[in-house]
Amino acid sequence: MQQLDGLGYRGKTIVVTGGASGMGEATVRILGELGAKVHIVDIQQPKVPHESFQRCDLSDFDQVRAAAEALKALAPIHFVFPCAGLPPHVKGPLYCMRVNYIGTRLFIEALLPALADGAGIALISSDAAMGWQGNLAQCLEMLAISDPDEAYAWCEADPDKRVRDGYTSSKEMLVVWVQHAAVKLGLERRVRLNAIGPCPTRTAFMDEQEKLLPEGFLDAWPYPSLGRIATAEDQAWPLILLNSPLNAAVTGSFLYTDQGFASGVFTGAIDPGFMTGGRA
Repeated sequence: MQQLDGLGYRGKTIVVTGGASGMGEATVRILGELGAKVHIVDIQQPKVPHESFQRCDLSDFDQVRAAAEALKALAPIHFVFPCAGLPPHVKGPLYCMRVNYIGTRLFIEALLPALADGAGIALISSDAAMGWQGNLAQCLEMLAISDPDEAYAWCEADPDKRVRDGYTSSKEMLVVWVQHAAVKLGLERRVRLNAIGPCPTRTAFMDEQEKLLPEGFLDAWPYPSLGRIATAEDQAWPLILLNSPLNAAVTGSFLYTDQGFASGVFTGAIDPGFMTGGRA
């Protein structure tokens, strides 16, 4: 990919969480082809080529801190791609929130001292977070809790209201955190922080989710831009492009990479009724 050197990744030090599978693995593979030095953090051993590997369970806050501390030896780190995440059916909604938002935020904040000024951070949220504005007040309440144990205790105090299915709420929290934290990071260190919001994407994650969905649910999903379910690589590219230093003016953004689904629903071009058994 010599012709893409202008994206700014060749020779740069990069950390990717969740780099052993799915969108994270696709991100690692592409970054490697772009000449980057990629270091992976995951709960499982990666198969894709990489510079180093830190085994870490994002639900274990001590492990998260230890992994971030070990990675500080790589400083300066130029880019971070937090791609790790899981659905609620694995270990329940509270565990989902613990990994997807609390553990992810802790890892990024713990790693910040090792980031170069002007670094880029681009993470994966979901178009499941498209209703974040309606839950903003509650999200801001949780956002104000910086200690991970306190944040988890806050969730435990009223899980039905504060956590719900775990997946939607954790992805909403990522969106709100990205938009809020990007301002301070930019003003103090010119670090950019952004997120993408994928639609259903064909990964091992979705293979497991599909077992719990009504028959034909994914077939009925509208795919305006591709005409099919997205692949992990389809999502990795916009994540990488978003984090490129060429996007110097872009921070605090939530980029829908969902084939037009959210914007279609917002404007009435797509009827979301198929999701609850109505017309598609």
